[in-house]
Amino acid sequence: MERELWKIVYRLTWELGKPWGDWLYATADVIVVYFWAVLHDRPTKWAADPRHWPDDLRPAVLPSQSTLSRRLRRPKTVELMTAVEEHLVALIAVGHSLVQIIDGKAVAVSNVSKDPDTGYGRGAGGHQKGYKLHAVWGGAPMPDAWALTPMNISEKTMAGHLIPTLPGGGYLLGDTHYDANFLYDLASEAGFQLVVKKTKDRGRGGLGHRRQSVGRLRSIELLGTAFGRALYNQRNAIERRFGTWTCFGGGLGPLPAWVRRFSRVRNWVHAKIIVSGVRWLFLHGPYKLALA
Repeated sequence: MERELWKIVYRLTWELGKPWGDWLYATADVIVVYFWAVLHDRPTKWAADPRHWPDDLRPAVLPSQSTLSRRLRRPKTVELMTAVEEHLVALIAVGHSLVQIIDGKAVAVSNVSKDPDTGYGRGAGGHQKGYKLHAVWGGAPMPDAWALTPMNISEKTMAGHLIPTLPGGGYLLGDTHYDANFLYDLASEAGFQLVVKKTKDRGRGGLGHRRQSVGRLRSIELLGTAFGRALYNQRNAIERRFGTWTCFGGGLGPLPAWVRRFSRVRNWVHAKIIVSGVRWLFLHGPYKLALA
């Protein structure tokens, strides 16, 4: 399937990459070669070798590994990848979901890694070293909003950046890490009711001694009803999203040993997000590609 997915990425990248031209290699040249590596879970040096390309897909001239490494750090590359991602979201257009889910996924590295951009934080099964993907997911195969940070950056902090960017409105579900009054207020301003199980009981009936957000009080009230409990049970869907994302060829599996430093990890994760959207289009919406 890698061939078919790469062809879709190639088409979208070149259609959207015209404003980002360069003298020898256009930004689109760099991205399509990078995606050949990403789809095969190989380093850029592997994709820069013509022996690893079929004759009918290999570009006429391949950038060297050093050129790829240098150009992938440029803002124009990130801008074009973002343009491809946004175009995919518009193509998929599965409809706005009234229920959005926010969570974080650990993108771990070895504890002995020398990568200075990583941090230590809460991951699967305990503390880990690495990065964290913060994502808000609705009904689409791609997140509605996401950000990558070192592992030690608080999920609350990143939720404060992501929530105001969300489109539409409805319910936003999260685990107890998001039980913070300022997040309920931000969600309300964005048109969402944040629904989170409140943290362990404390003084004054379990509500603490500070001002309580109207959104938090409404969340506690909702979770006391059958509707609210059924609604909150949908939160586990994001775990299935993350799980599905890691169990197909070219998906976001464990971070490879050659993907280190923040810019490389960000590009790798960004590319995997795009791959998930392209895969969905290939499997469920090929007619939409004909209309693109």
